[in-house]
Parts: sequence; structure tokens; C-alpha cells
Amino acid sequence: MAQPFSLSNKTALIVGASRGIGLSIARHMAQAGARTMLAARSVDRLEKIAEEFRSQGYSAAPVRLDLTDMSTIKSCVDSLSHIDILVNVSGTNIRKPFTEYTPEEYNTIMQTNLHGIVSLTQAVGAKMIARGAGGKIINIGSLMSLLGLPYLTVYAMTKSALAGLTRTLAAEWGRYNIQVNCIAPGFILTDLNRAMWQEPAMHQWLSGAQPNPRMGTADDVAPLAVFLGSHGSDYVTGQVIAVDGGYSTTANWPHQPAPPVPPA
Repeated sequence: MAQPFSLSNKTALIVGASRGIGLSIARHMAQAGARTMLAARSVDRLEKIAEEFRSQGYSAAPVRLDLTDMSTIKSCVDSLSHIDILVNVSGTNIRKPFTEYTPEEYNTIMQTNLHGIVSLTQAVGAKMIARGAGGKIINIGSLMSLLGLPYLTVYAMTKSALAGLTRTLAAEWGRYNIQVNCIAPGFILTDLNRAMWQEPAMHQWLSGAQPNPRMGTADDVAPLAVFLGSHGSDYVTGQVIAVDGGYSTTANWPHQPAPPVPPA
């Protein structure tokens, strides 16, 4: 592989490409040479993004997709002759005590973060298998795919399920040369959490909770998605990979070793 991280001649469907992590992944994949299909509910916004990409010499086109509407899932997949890379980014969240979630809130989060993604992945996976040319599926999970924090119960259920889906599809579809992986972003500033991170106490807590004290950005996540979409990751599958400044694997403490005693 002369260029193992190139996405040239690959078609990438990025679901949730209108903002945040999805938009950054779409931009980085376009820069790596992919034909990027930008999927979300807001086609007008996607068209502006696609025009921007094309003005910079990249390949991009908008596709309407609403994960709560099965008809748009089918029409989206049917409209594409083939899909080499599927990136499932779309998600929503409601933070509150578990006992206070309403059935409507529960169903909204489940449909957007899990059920719609499952239906889309079934359809895209079937198309990849029938084509016989392999493929890449990249799920965007969360730290909640790996651990627990309060007031995120329903969101955490969906992201934990995506981790399980990743592992089982990797096992089932490996024979078709389809690699399935999951990225678990840590504390990344997006529209979903911007208000919460206005609180100074949150930044003070984070600076002591992980070795890299800053918040992450969408551009910290996107390069890993490019790698997982490329031939460079052909032997990587079934993995849940955290991009979290070390939060999930390390801990900080205030202890400092005593200075060495100078020789007598």
C-alpha cells in the first residue's frame, strides 16, 4: 500500500454531517480523497457545506436522511450505487435523573441514537456484502460506551449498544472483508454539550480528572475516522477506541514525589 491512509476512489456516507464531529469527519475524509455523501435532515445546510467542499476541490454531495423515518433511510441507501465507508455519527441527548425520563424522551433518544442507526447499518451492510468489495463501518460511540456517569442513562444505553453492535458485526462480517469499529469520544465540545461546559466548575474538574487537561475538539476525533476508513486499518476490527485525553484509562492525584536528598 503506497498510500495506506488515502481514501481516493472511496465513497463515504457520513450520517450527521451537518455539524460537530460529523462535519469534521466529512471534511477530513474529503481532504483524504473520498467522495463524501453528507447525510442529515437539513438538506439546505448540507448543500452549503457541499458547495464549500467543492469550491476547495473536494467531492461532496448532500443526501437527506432522517433516522426516525424509515422511508428516508431506504431512499438514501438506494440512491447510492455503492458505499465503501459508513460513518454513523448522528445522536442526541437529554441529561436528567433516570426516574424523570418520559416515554417520549426515551423513544426519541433510542430511535435517533440506536434504532435508526441499526436499520441504516443493516441496509448498507447488505449492500456491501452483495457487492463483494469489502467495506468500513465506523460507529461514533461515547465514553458511555466504556463507563458510566450520572444523568446520562438512556444516552449511555444507546452508546453501550453501539459498542456491542460493533463487536458482533465485526465477528459476523469479517469474512466479507468488512471492518467494523467504534470511536468513543471523550469530552469534546459540541452543540450538544456547549451549555453544560459554560460552568467553570466543569473545567476545573476536568483539569484534574485527565492527564490532558483541555477539552477535545471535533478535529481531535476526525483523523482516527480517516484511519479507520482507510486500507491502513484493514486488520483492525471490533475495536472501541477512546479519543479522550486519557480519561478512561488514567487517573490523576495531587501527590508529588519528594525532591531527592542531596548527597552528604
